[in-house]
Amino acid sequence: MNPARRCSSLLHRELAAVCRSSPGTHPEKPAPLKKSRLPRTRPFHTSVAHPPPTRSSSSPLLLGPLRVCQMGSSSSSRLFSTLAQTLSSAALTDPHVDADDYEYEQADPDALLRECEEVLRNRPPRMHRDFVTTRAGSLQNTPIRVMQWNILAQALGEGKDSFVRCPMEALNWSERKYLILEEILTYRPDVLCLQEVDHYFDTFQPVLASLGYQSSFCPKPCSPCLDVHNNNGPDGCALFFNRRRFQLLHTTHLRLSVMMLKTNQVAVVATLRCRLTGQVFCVAVTHLKARSGWEAFRSAQGAHLLQQLCDLTTQSHTEMDDENRTRVGESEEGIPLVVCGDFNAEPSEEVYRRFMTSPLGLDSAYKCLSEDGNTEPPYTSWKIRPSGESSSTLDYIWYSERAFQVDAVLRIPNEEQIGLDRLPSYHYPSDHLSLVCDLSFSQQPHRLM
Repeated sequence: MNPARRCSSLLHRELAAVCRSSPGTHPEKPAPLKKSRLPRTRPFHTSVAHPPPTRSSSSPLLLGPLRVCQMGSSSSSRLFSTLAQTLSSAALTDPHVDADDYEYEQADPDALLRECEEVLRNRPPRMHRDFVTTRAGSLQNTPIRVMQWNILAQALGEGKDSFVRCPMEALNWSERKYLILEEILTYRPDVLCLQEVDHYFDTFQPVLASLGYQSSFCPKPCSPCLDVHNNNGPDGCALFFNRRRFQLLHTTHLRLSVMMLKTNQVAVVATLRCRLTGQVFCVAVTHLKARSGWEAFRSAQGAHLLQQLCDLTTQSHTEMDDENRTRVGESEEGIPLVVCGDFNAEPSEEVYRRFMTSPLGLDSAYKCLSEDGNTEPPYTSWKIRPSGESSSTLDYIWYSERAFQVDAVLRIPNEEQIGLDRLPSYHYPSDHLSLVCDLSFSQQPHRLM
């Protein structure tokens, strides 16, 4: 067996807590260590399902101000020198300390976007994508911008996925992470759902925390990233949300099952309350089994996820404190739901039909781009591997049709924009396109909370 593949005793010990299939249980944590000497802002907490990597002489992570969020060069790390100080080596030697327990000095998103553009100035221009307005928005209702994206795990991009038309230099992490962050900063979602995240603790969690996001991460129990030499740990699903706009009521990490057997695929589900209106909804992010021949497996995973979501959106969470114990499931239909993910399934597959016909009343946001309103985009992923070229629709943003309306959808780039070498490339960091839409609640709340 490849030594990198062996699960550590820590992973075995924490696996039940990392990807639990029953909601509402959290492992007991030891008392927190002292964290940063910087002035504290305001307290917040995020559920993190896997401990950050510990510092060691062989690890390039978290070794100093130019290691944490060093976005490509010493000059480009200037915005993050203070941020890096909060991740002191003394604090992170305890593997039970959650990364989001640390508090970061807030960064300027415009300044960070300019930094991304500066680092990427020698790369080809990025694809320009317009929003398509699908309905007139209400002046009284600020939409929720949702972004779904499989960002391509760094270990898989460099070590396993074999993109034959993409030069390895284009996948260099020192610049590719800037392409990913540039895409996020360009659209500035309120809710961000990512798959294949293998740089959560050293890049996305601290950087996005400094931009005002709270987050939760659930790694795959046996991630294929662990087979790659010099990997950065397992990949998984990560959910981020604007903590100024939303209050976290509950987080659940799921390990999807098939025929009562747990699989390697996971999901993160968060129940959020809008701080302005008091409206409550659930957001889920998942990544189903890949490759042809596994259609029935994906369908079973989707069925398990739908059942779990049905349970979560209709129950009251008894562990909420009195302030948050408002009956979040007070409507007969349950809490409104948004589900984002790389389903690895075309619309012709059974798992897609399961979601379309679910009692949860879900619809797909990107159907709004079609003339008939019933057709998905022609592709959300376009790549060339040794086996050939594939253009597929695999990624979706599902929403509760009774509760939400789609105000706008980010257009899918055309073939010319994608380029002859397809994805990933020098101008786009992943083999999957990001999906972005603006959702508004169909009805205004009766009163402010």
